[in-house]
Amino acid sequence: MNSEKWKSRKVVIVGAGDVGATFAFSLAQSGLADEIVLIDVNKNLLAGQVLDLSHGLPFFPPVSIQEGDKEDYADAQAIVITAGASQRPGESRLSLLQRNARIIESIVDDIVEQGSAAVIMVVANPVDVLTRVALERSGWDRGRIIGSGTVLDSARFRYLISKYCGVGVHNVHAYILGEHGDSEFAAWSLTNIGGIPVDTFCLENGTMQSWLKDRTRIEEQVRHSAYHIIDYKGSTNFAVGQALVRIIGAILRNQSSMLTVSTSLQGEYGLENVCISVPCLVDGDGVKRIIKAELPEEEAMALNRSAEVLQEAYGKLS
Repeated sequence: MNSEKWKSRKVVIVGAGDVGATFAFSLAQSGLADEIVLIDVNKNLLAGQVLDLSHGLPFFPPVSIQEGDKEDYADAQAIVITAGASQRPGESRLSLLQRNARIIESIVDDIVEQGSAAVIMVVANPVDVLTRVALERSGWDRGRIIGSGTVLDSARFRYLISKYCGVGVHNVHAYILGEHGDSEFAAWSLTNIGGIPVDTFCLENGTMQSWLKDRTRIEEQVRHSAYHIIDYKGSTNFAVGQALVRIIGAILRNQSSMLTVSTSLQGEYGLENVCISVPCLVDGDGVKRIIKAELPEEEAMALNRSAEVLQEAYGKLS
């Protein structure tokens, strides 16, 4: 870990909208960060969010919460980019591409200008394509720029399996891989409950027949979760805030946690020059290692199809 140029446990959040502010609130509650800095082009929104958060300081673990500007990038340990145009009801994540790519490039230019040694996490959608935009704009090592990827999707997946099987969610180990979007897929081959393959668990509980019918339904629920929430209330913010705390915790604490963040593949899984979610070890330097899981043919094909979707979307920027 290169700690010479940054303050340990300083997190800069770019974007003070619903996701950025909720993440800041969750991060302050977690006690993981010593300093939280918010940046936003909307100065009134920024001032209001920081003031509101600051009024909660007597109830948080010790933490500094303040407004910032691009100079704060210089000594941040982690920079989280939530800024971008928000997803409209019925709008796919990929349709946000053109609007948000320019925003990401401008932010990354400012970060590089400040000589930052931080790990950057991209959250704005479409997150996989924008992670690649940020990586190529920065010229940095690929491990230092990651996307939030399918960490939240995997949490939704675990929740639905836990409800279906009647077990505590912390006993479910399951991952959504590929694009954070419509081409994502459930890695059923990696799914287990307390170390028992999920199919075996359901068979032993006498629910195998209905389980085989319902697997597709559960996967579809995960894939469409964000759309349903956006239709209901306009945006997603609570669960994604918690997912971001989980990722940032792995960085700030150098945990080597296995998370399905979006990272640049350079030959892994037979894919090149695409940022996509696969199991990764995440520590203080970002992605420490990409885990090569042995996927069955059907899941390997699904990963390839997802990569093709992302390659096509990125090609529209050229």
